Amino acid sequence: MIAKYHRPQTLDEALALLSQPNTFPLGGGTLLSHPKTDSVEVVDLQALGLNSLKKSGNNLEIGATVTLQQLLEDVNCPDALKSALKLEAPLNLRNAATVAGAVVSCDGRSTFVTSLLALDAKLTIFNPKSEITNIGDFLPLRSRGLITSISIPLNVKFAFDYVSRTPADKPIVCVALAQWNSGRTRLTVGGYGKAPKLAMDGTESEGIEAAARNVFHEANDEWASAEYRMDVAATLAKRCAKNLK
Repeated sequence: MIAKYHRPQTLDEALALLSQPNTFPLGGGTLLSHPKTDSVEVVDLQALGLNSLKKSGNNLEIGATVTLQQLLEDVNCPDALKSALKLEAPLNLRNAATVAGAVVSCDGRSTFVTSLLALDAKLTIFNPKSEITNIGDFLPLRSRGLITSISIPLNVKFAFDYVSRTPADKPIVCVALAQWNSGRTRLTVGGYGKAPKLAMDGTESEGIEAAARNVFHEANDEWASAEYRMDVAATLAKRCAKNLK
């Protein structure tokens, strides 16, 4: 239950409020719409100007409160990332859910965050000054602070593929692959656990099938066995590599 509503006018004010117990940022409000037994206070971020979405050089700069649907509809959003966004949530939720909210609340089945991890997205976090960190460093701990923007490169080749039980389900296995002009190749996998995982970050794409398999060697749950995920991940990684050519 929401006991108190705040609408700060500055990042400093927002951060001070969010440092209080049982106080949460209100972006799209999709998480807070779920029933809660404890009273919480919410901090509305709409007045902070975090909704910009623009191309800057070779990067796409995405404000924290940009919705998933706004990103999907942007002309600069890579096609493979659009595919991942469509799987992240249905249309009604995409119209409300924010990119920062999706990152903070993600689990291992997040197709959007699996893609951001492959693209080596950079997060700007205010706490209490702005610092830039790689999404891979943020995910394990999800440190305190306020994400103000996310930056992804546009001058890379990028592919995404997945397998799910039904079109409406989140994937049992998903794979994202990014390759830079230098030959740098990042392979990430999702579909299991607390967060998507980095399978490879190297100077070439050799061995991506084995790398994809290795991540899932203990990935048993109610949705699939580890052996199944290992085989599917290797197949998807191979497909993504072909799509980059």
